[in-house]
Amino acid sequence: MRTLLLTVAALACFAGNSLLARLALRGGELDGGSFTAVRIVSGALTLAALVAFRRGGLRAIANGGSARAAFALFAYAILFSLAYLTLSAGTGALILFAAVQITMLSAGVARGHRPGGAEWCGLALAFGGLVYLVSPGLSAPPVVGAALMAAAGAAWGFYTMAAKGAGSPLEATAGNFARATPMALAGCLAMWAGGGAHMSFAGAGLAVASGALTSGLGYAIWYTALETLPVSRAAIVQLTVPLIAAVAGVALLGEAMSWRLAVAAATILGGVGLALTGKARN
Repeated sequence: MRTLLLTVAALACFAGNSLLARLALRGGELDGGSFTAVRIVSGALTLAALVAFRRGGLRAIANGGSARAAFALFAYAILFSLAYLTLSAGTGALILFAAVQITMLSAGVARGHRPGGAEWCGLALAFGGLVYLVSPGLSAPPVVGAALMAAAGAAWGFYTMAAKGAGSPLEATAGNFARATPMALAGCLAMWAGGGAHMSFAGAGLAVASGALTSGLGYAIWYTALETLPVSRAAIVQLTVPLIAAVAGVALLGEAMSWRLAVAAATILGGVGLALTGKARN
């Protein structure tokens, strides 16, 4: 029950990230680099405060996480922000988590896992749905935005896999956010130096909410759930996030639910679910 509650809370945070990012970026409240920087910094400060309160000091942050995980976190965050400049909440989440599953399955193959027939069929089905979603057409998402979000999904897949054996979930997440902060600030400064940056109070508030709540706390909750949640099951449950984000985007942001999105969602989620179910059986 504890793992279930933690997982549900983490998935809600993941979907909330898509909604907050889309709400901030679609109206031009701030640019992608600024959103990423405020998100990472606010998450790092929130986690540092929690670690200091629980442990009585900040030394644990230096030992938590890793440089590799921090880079994956930053890569995911900046690509995620840039992609949502053009994608809707539901479409972005769908591409993101389809790429996450493909990344995690591919990593399993590279480590020696040999997929069975169900896995290959599921992967083919998921890939076909993703191709259909981004193929040229009236309601297809922008190609650049889709490619950026797919790369963000790959980075998130690596970040999720880095959670295994990472030690204390809170300290590991705090360490990763602290290490990612200089990268995010450098990217933001480069954006401001190039003259393409801007930020409103509303946009900054949305980025802080994304960083402190749905990112910082959400990722710490996710790392805690992964202590008892196998990687294969972790991949499966993340398949619900695109549907949560799509429904919330339609209900809260007034976004349209197109037939292309509905068909692609069913195809991609069904295919990846089939692949992961086959892996679990093996």
